[in-house]
Amino acid sequence: MTRKQLTEQIFSKQSYLCIGLDTDLEKIPKHLLLFDDPVFEFNKQIIDATKDLCVSYKMNTAFYEANGLKGWQSLQKTVGYIPAEHFKIADAKRGDIGNTSLQYAQAFFDSESSGLSFDAITVAPYMGEDSVKPFLEYENKWTIVLGLTSNPGSADFELKKISIKEEDLEEGIHVIKEKNQFLYEYVLQKASQWGTSENLMFVIGATQSDELINIRKICPDHFFLVPGVGAQGGSLKEISEKAMIDDCGLLVNVSRAIIYASSEENFAEAAREVVRQYQSEMAAYLNGRR
Repeated sequence: MTRKQLTEQIFSKQSYLCIGLDTDLEKIPKHLLLFDDPVFEFNKQIIDATKDLCVSYKMNTAFYEANGLKGWQSLQKTVGYIPAEHFKIADAKRGDIGNTSLQYAQAFFDSESSGLSFDAITVAPYMGEDSVKPFLEYENKWTIVLGLTSNPGSADFELKKISIKEEDLEEGIHVIKEKNQFLYEYVLQKASQWGTSENLMFVIGATQSDELINIRKICPDHFFLVPGVGAQGGSLKEISEKAMIDDCGLLVNVSRAIIYASSEENFAEAAREVVRQYQSEMAAYLNGRR
């Protein structure tokens, strides 16, 4: 999916909502356990109830990998069921030496090889450029690099100050300047050089809204995948006001607040009602940009 196609969906549906299908067998309604594939049946009903109000679905692969072969089958069936117009994200947080990343990219992007055809995958950038490049080599696929995450542990590394030395010329004299910045800032600056705003996004946690204005200055044109709204307490209003750009530039992910809106047989209808509220609010922010 190209950026133009994604943007067209956003403005057509007046929504930049990404629904997280992080489906946990322990949390889905009990009547679904009678189905041969309860996870897929749950996902199918959520998709049917929400597909006209969202532009993307994100699957955290851990929830599927935990169920072994059956879990991968559920994942494959779910990806195949999602309409082609939706942006499909594998939240896998991969990233390894180049030849290993090449295999990961093939696993999630090459349907002829693995049976999976996601539009995007989340990756960890801390092993450097050669660990990310294999994902960027796929045409019309997206690499979503972890930037500033919403978990408390982000303070352990991402929000640590580091000293960076930069070489410059002043009045013809070669000088070395030193500046202090957050590690996440350096990661965003560096990683944004590996791809373009047409194939590279960044994960920016909704609970880090105080940093959003600064982040948008570092990455003025890139799309952000923003988790942390809903159960984690992030503010859709703050995110939209501080980080939205002319073609939106945002995919806001909500998982638990939507898919577990009800534990009864009406779970899909309850999910749709929550999604409708998000979509209505998003439409107001989009129209406010016009």
